[in-house]
Amino acid sequence: MAAMLKLACVVLACMVVAAPYAADGAITCGTVTAKMAPCLGYLKGGALASNCCSGVKSLLGAAQTTPDRQTACTCLKSASGSIPGINYANAASLPSRCGVSIPYKISPSTDCTKYVQLIRR
Repeated sequence: MAAMLKLACVVLACMVVAAPYAADGAITCGTVTAKMAPCLGYLKGGALASNCCSGVKSLLGAAQTTPDRQTACTCLKSASGSIPGINYANAASLPSRCGVSIPYKISPSTDCTKYVQLIRR
C-alpha cells in the first residue's frame, strides 16, 4: 500500500513537471511512469521483471521528437530523485539490459536540456 502511494505521488509530481511540455509533445510524465512502473523492482535492486523491457522499448519508440525526449528525460530524472532506494547502477544498466541505448544516465543529476539527439535501438 505504501509503495502504491509513493508511486501515485511520483506520477502526480511528474505530471506537474511535464505540464509545460505537454503542448509541445505527446509524452507526459504519466506515460513515462506507466511505462517504467514494471522496472521499479529492478531499479531498487531486485530482479528484472519480464515486462520491464517492453515498457522501456515502448517509451523509446514514443519519444521521437526533441520535446518528447526532453520530457521523458526530465520525468526519469525527477522520478529517480524522488523514489527512495533507487540503485543508480541498476538505473544506468537498464537500457543495455533491455537492448536499447539512450544518450544520458537515469540520474537526478542529468541535464536533460543537453540530450536531444535521437535515441538508438
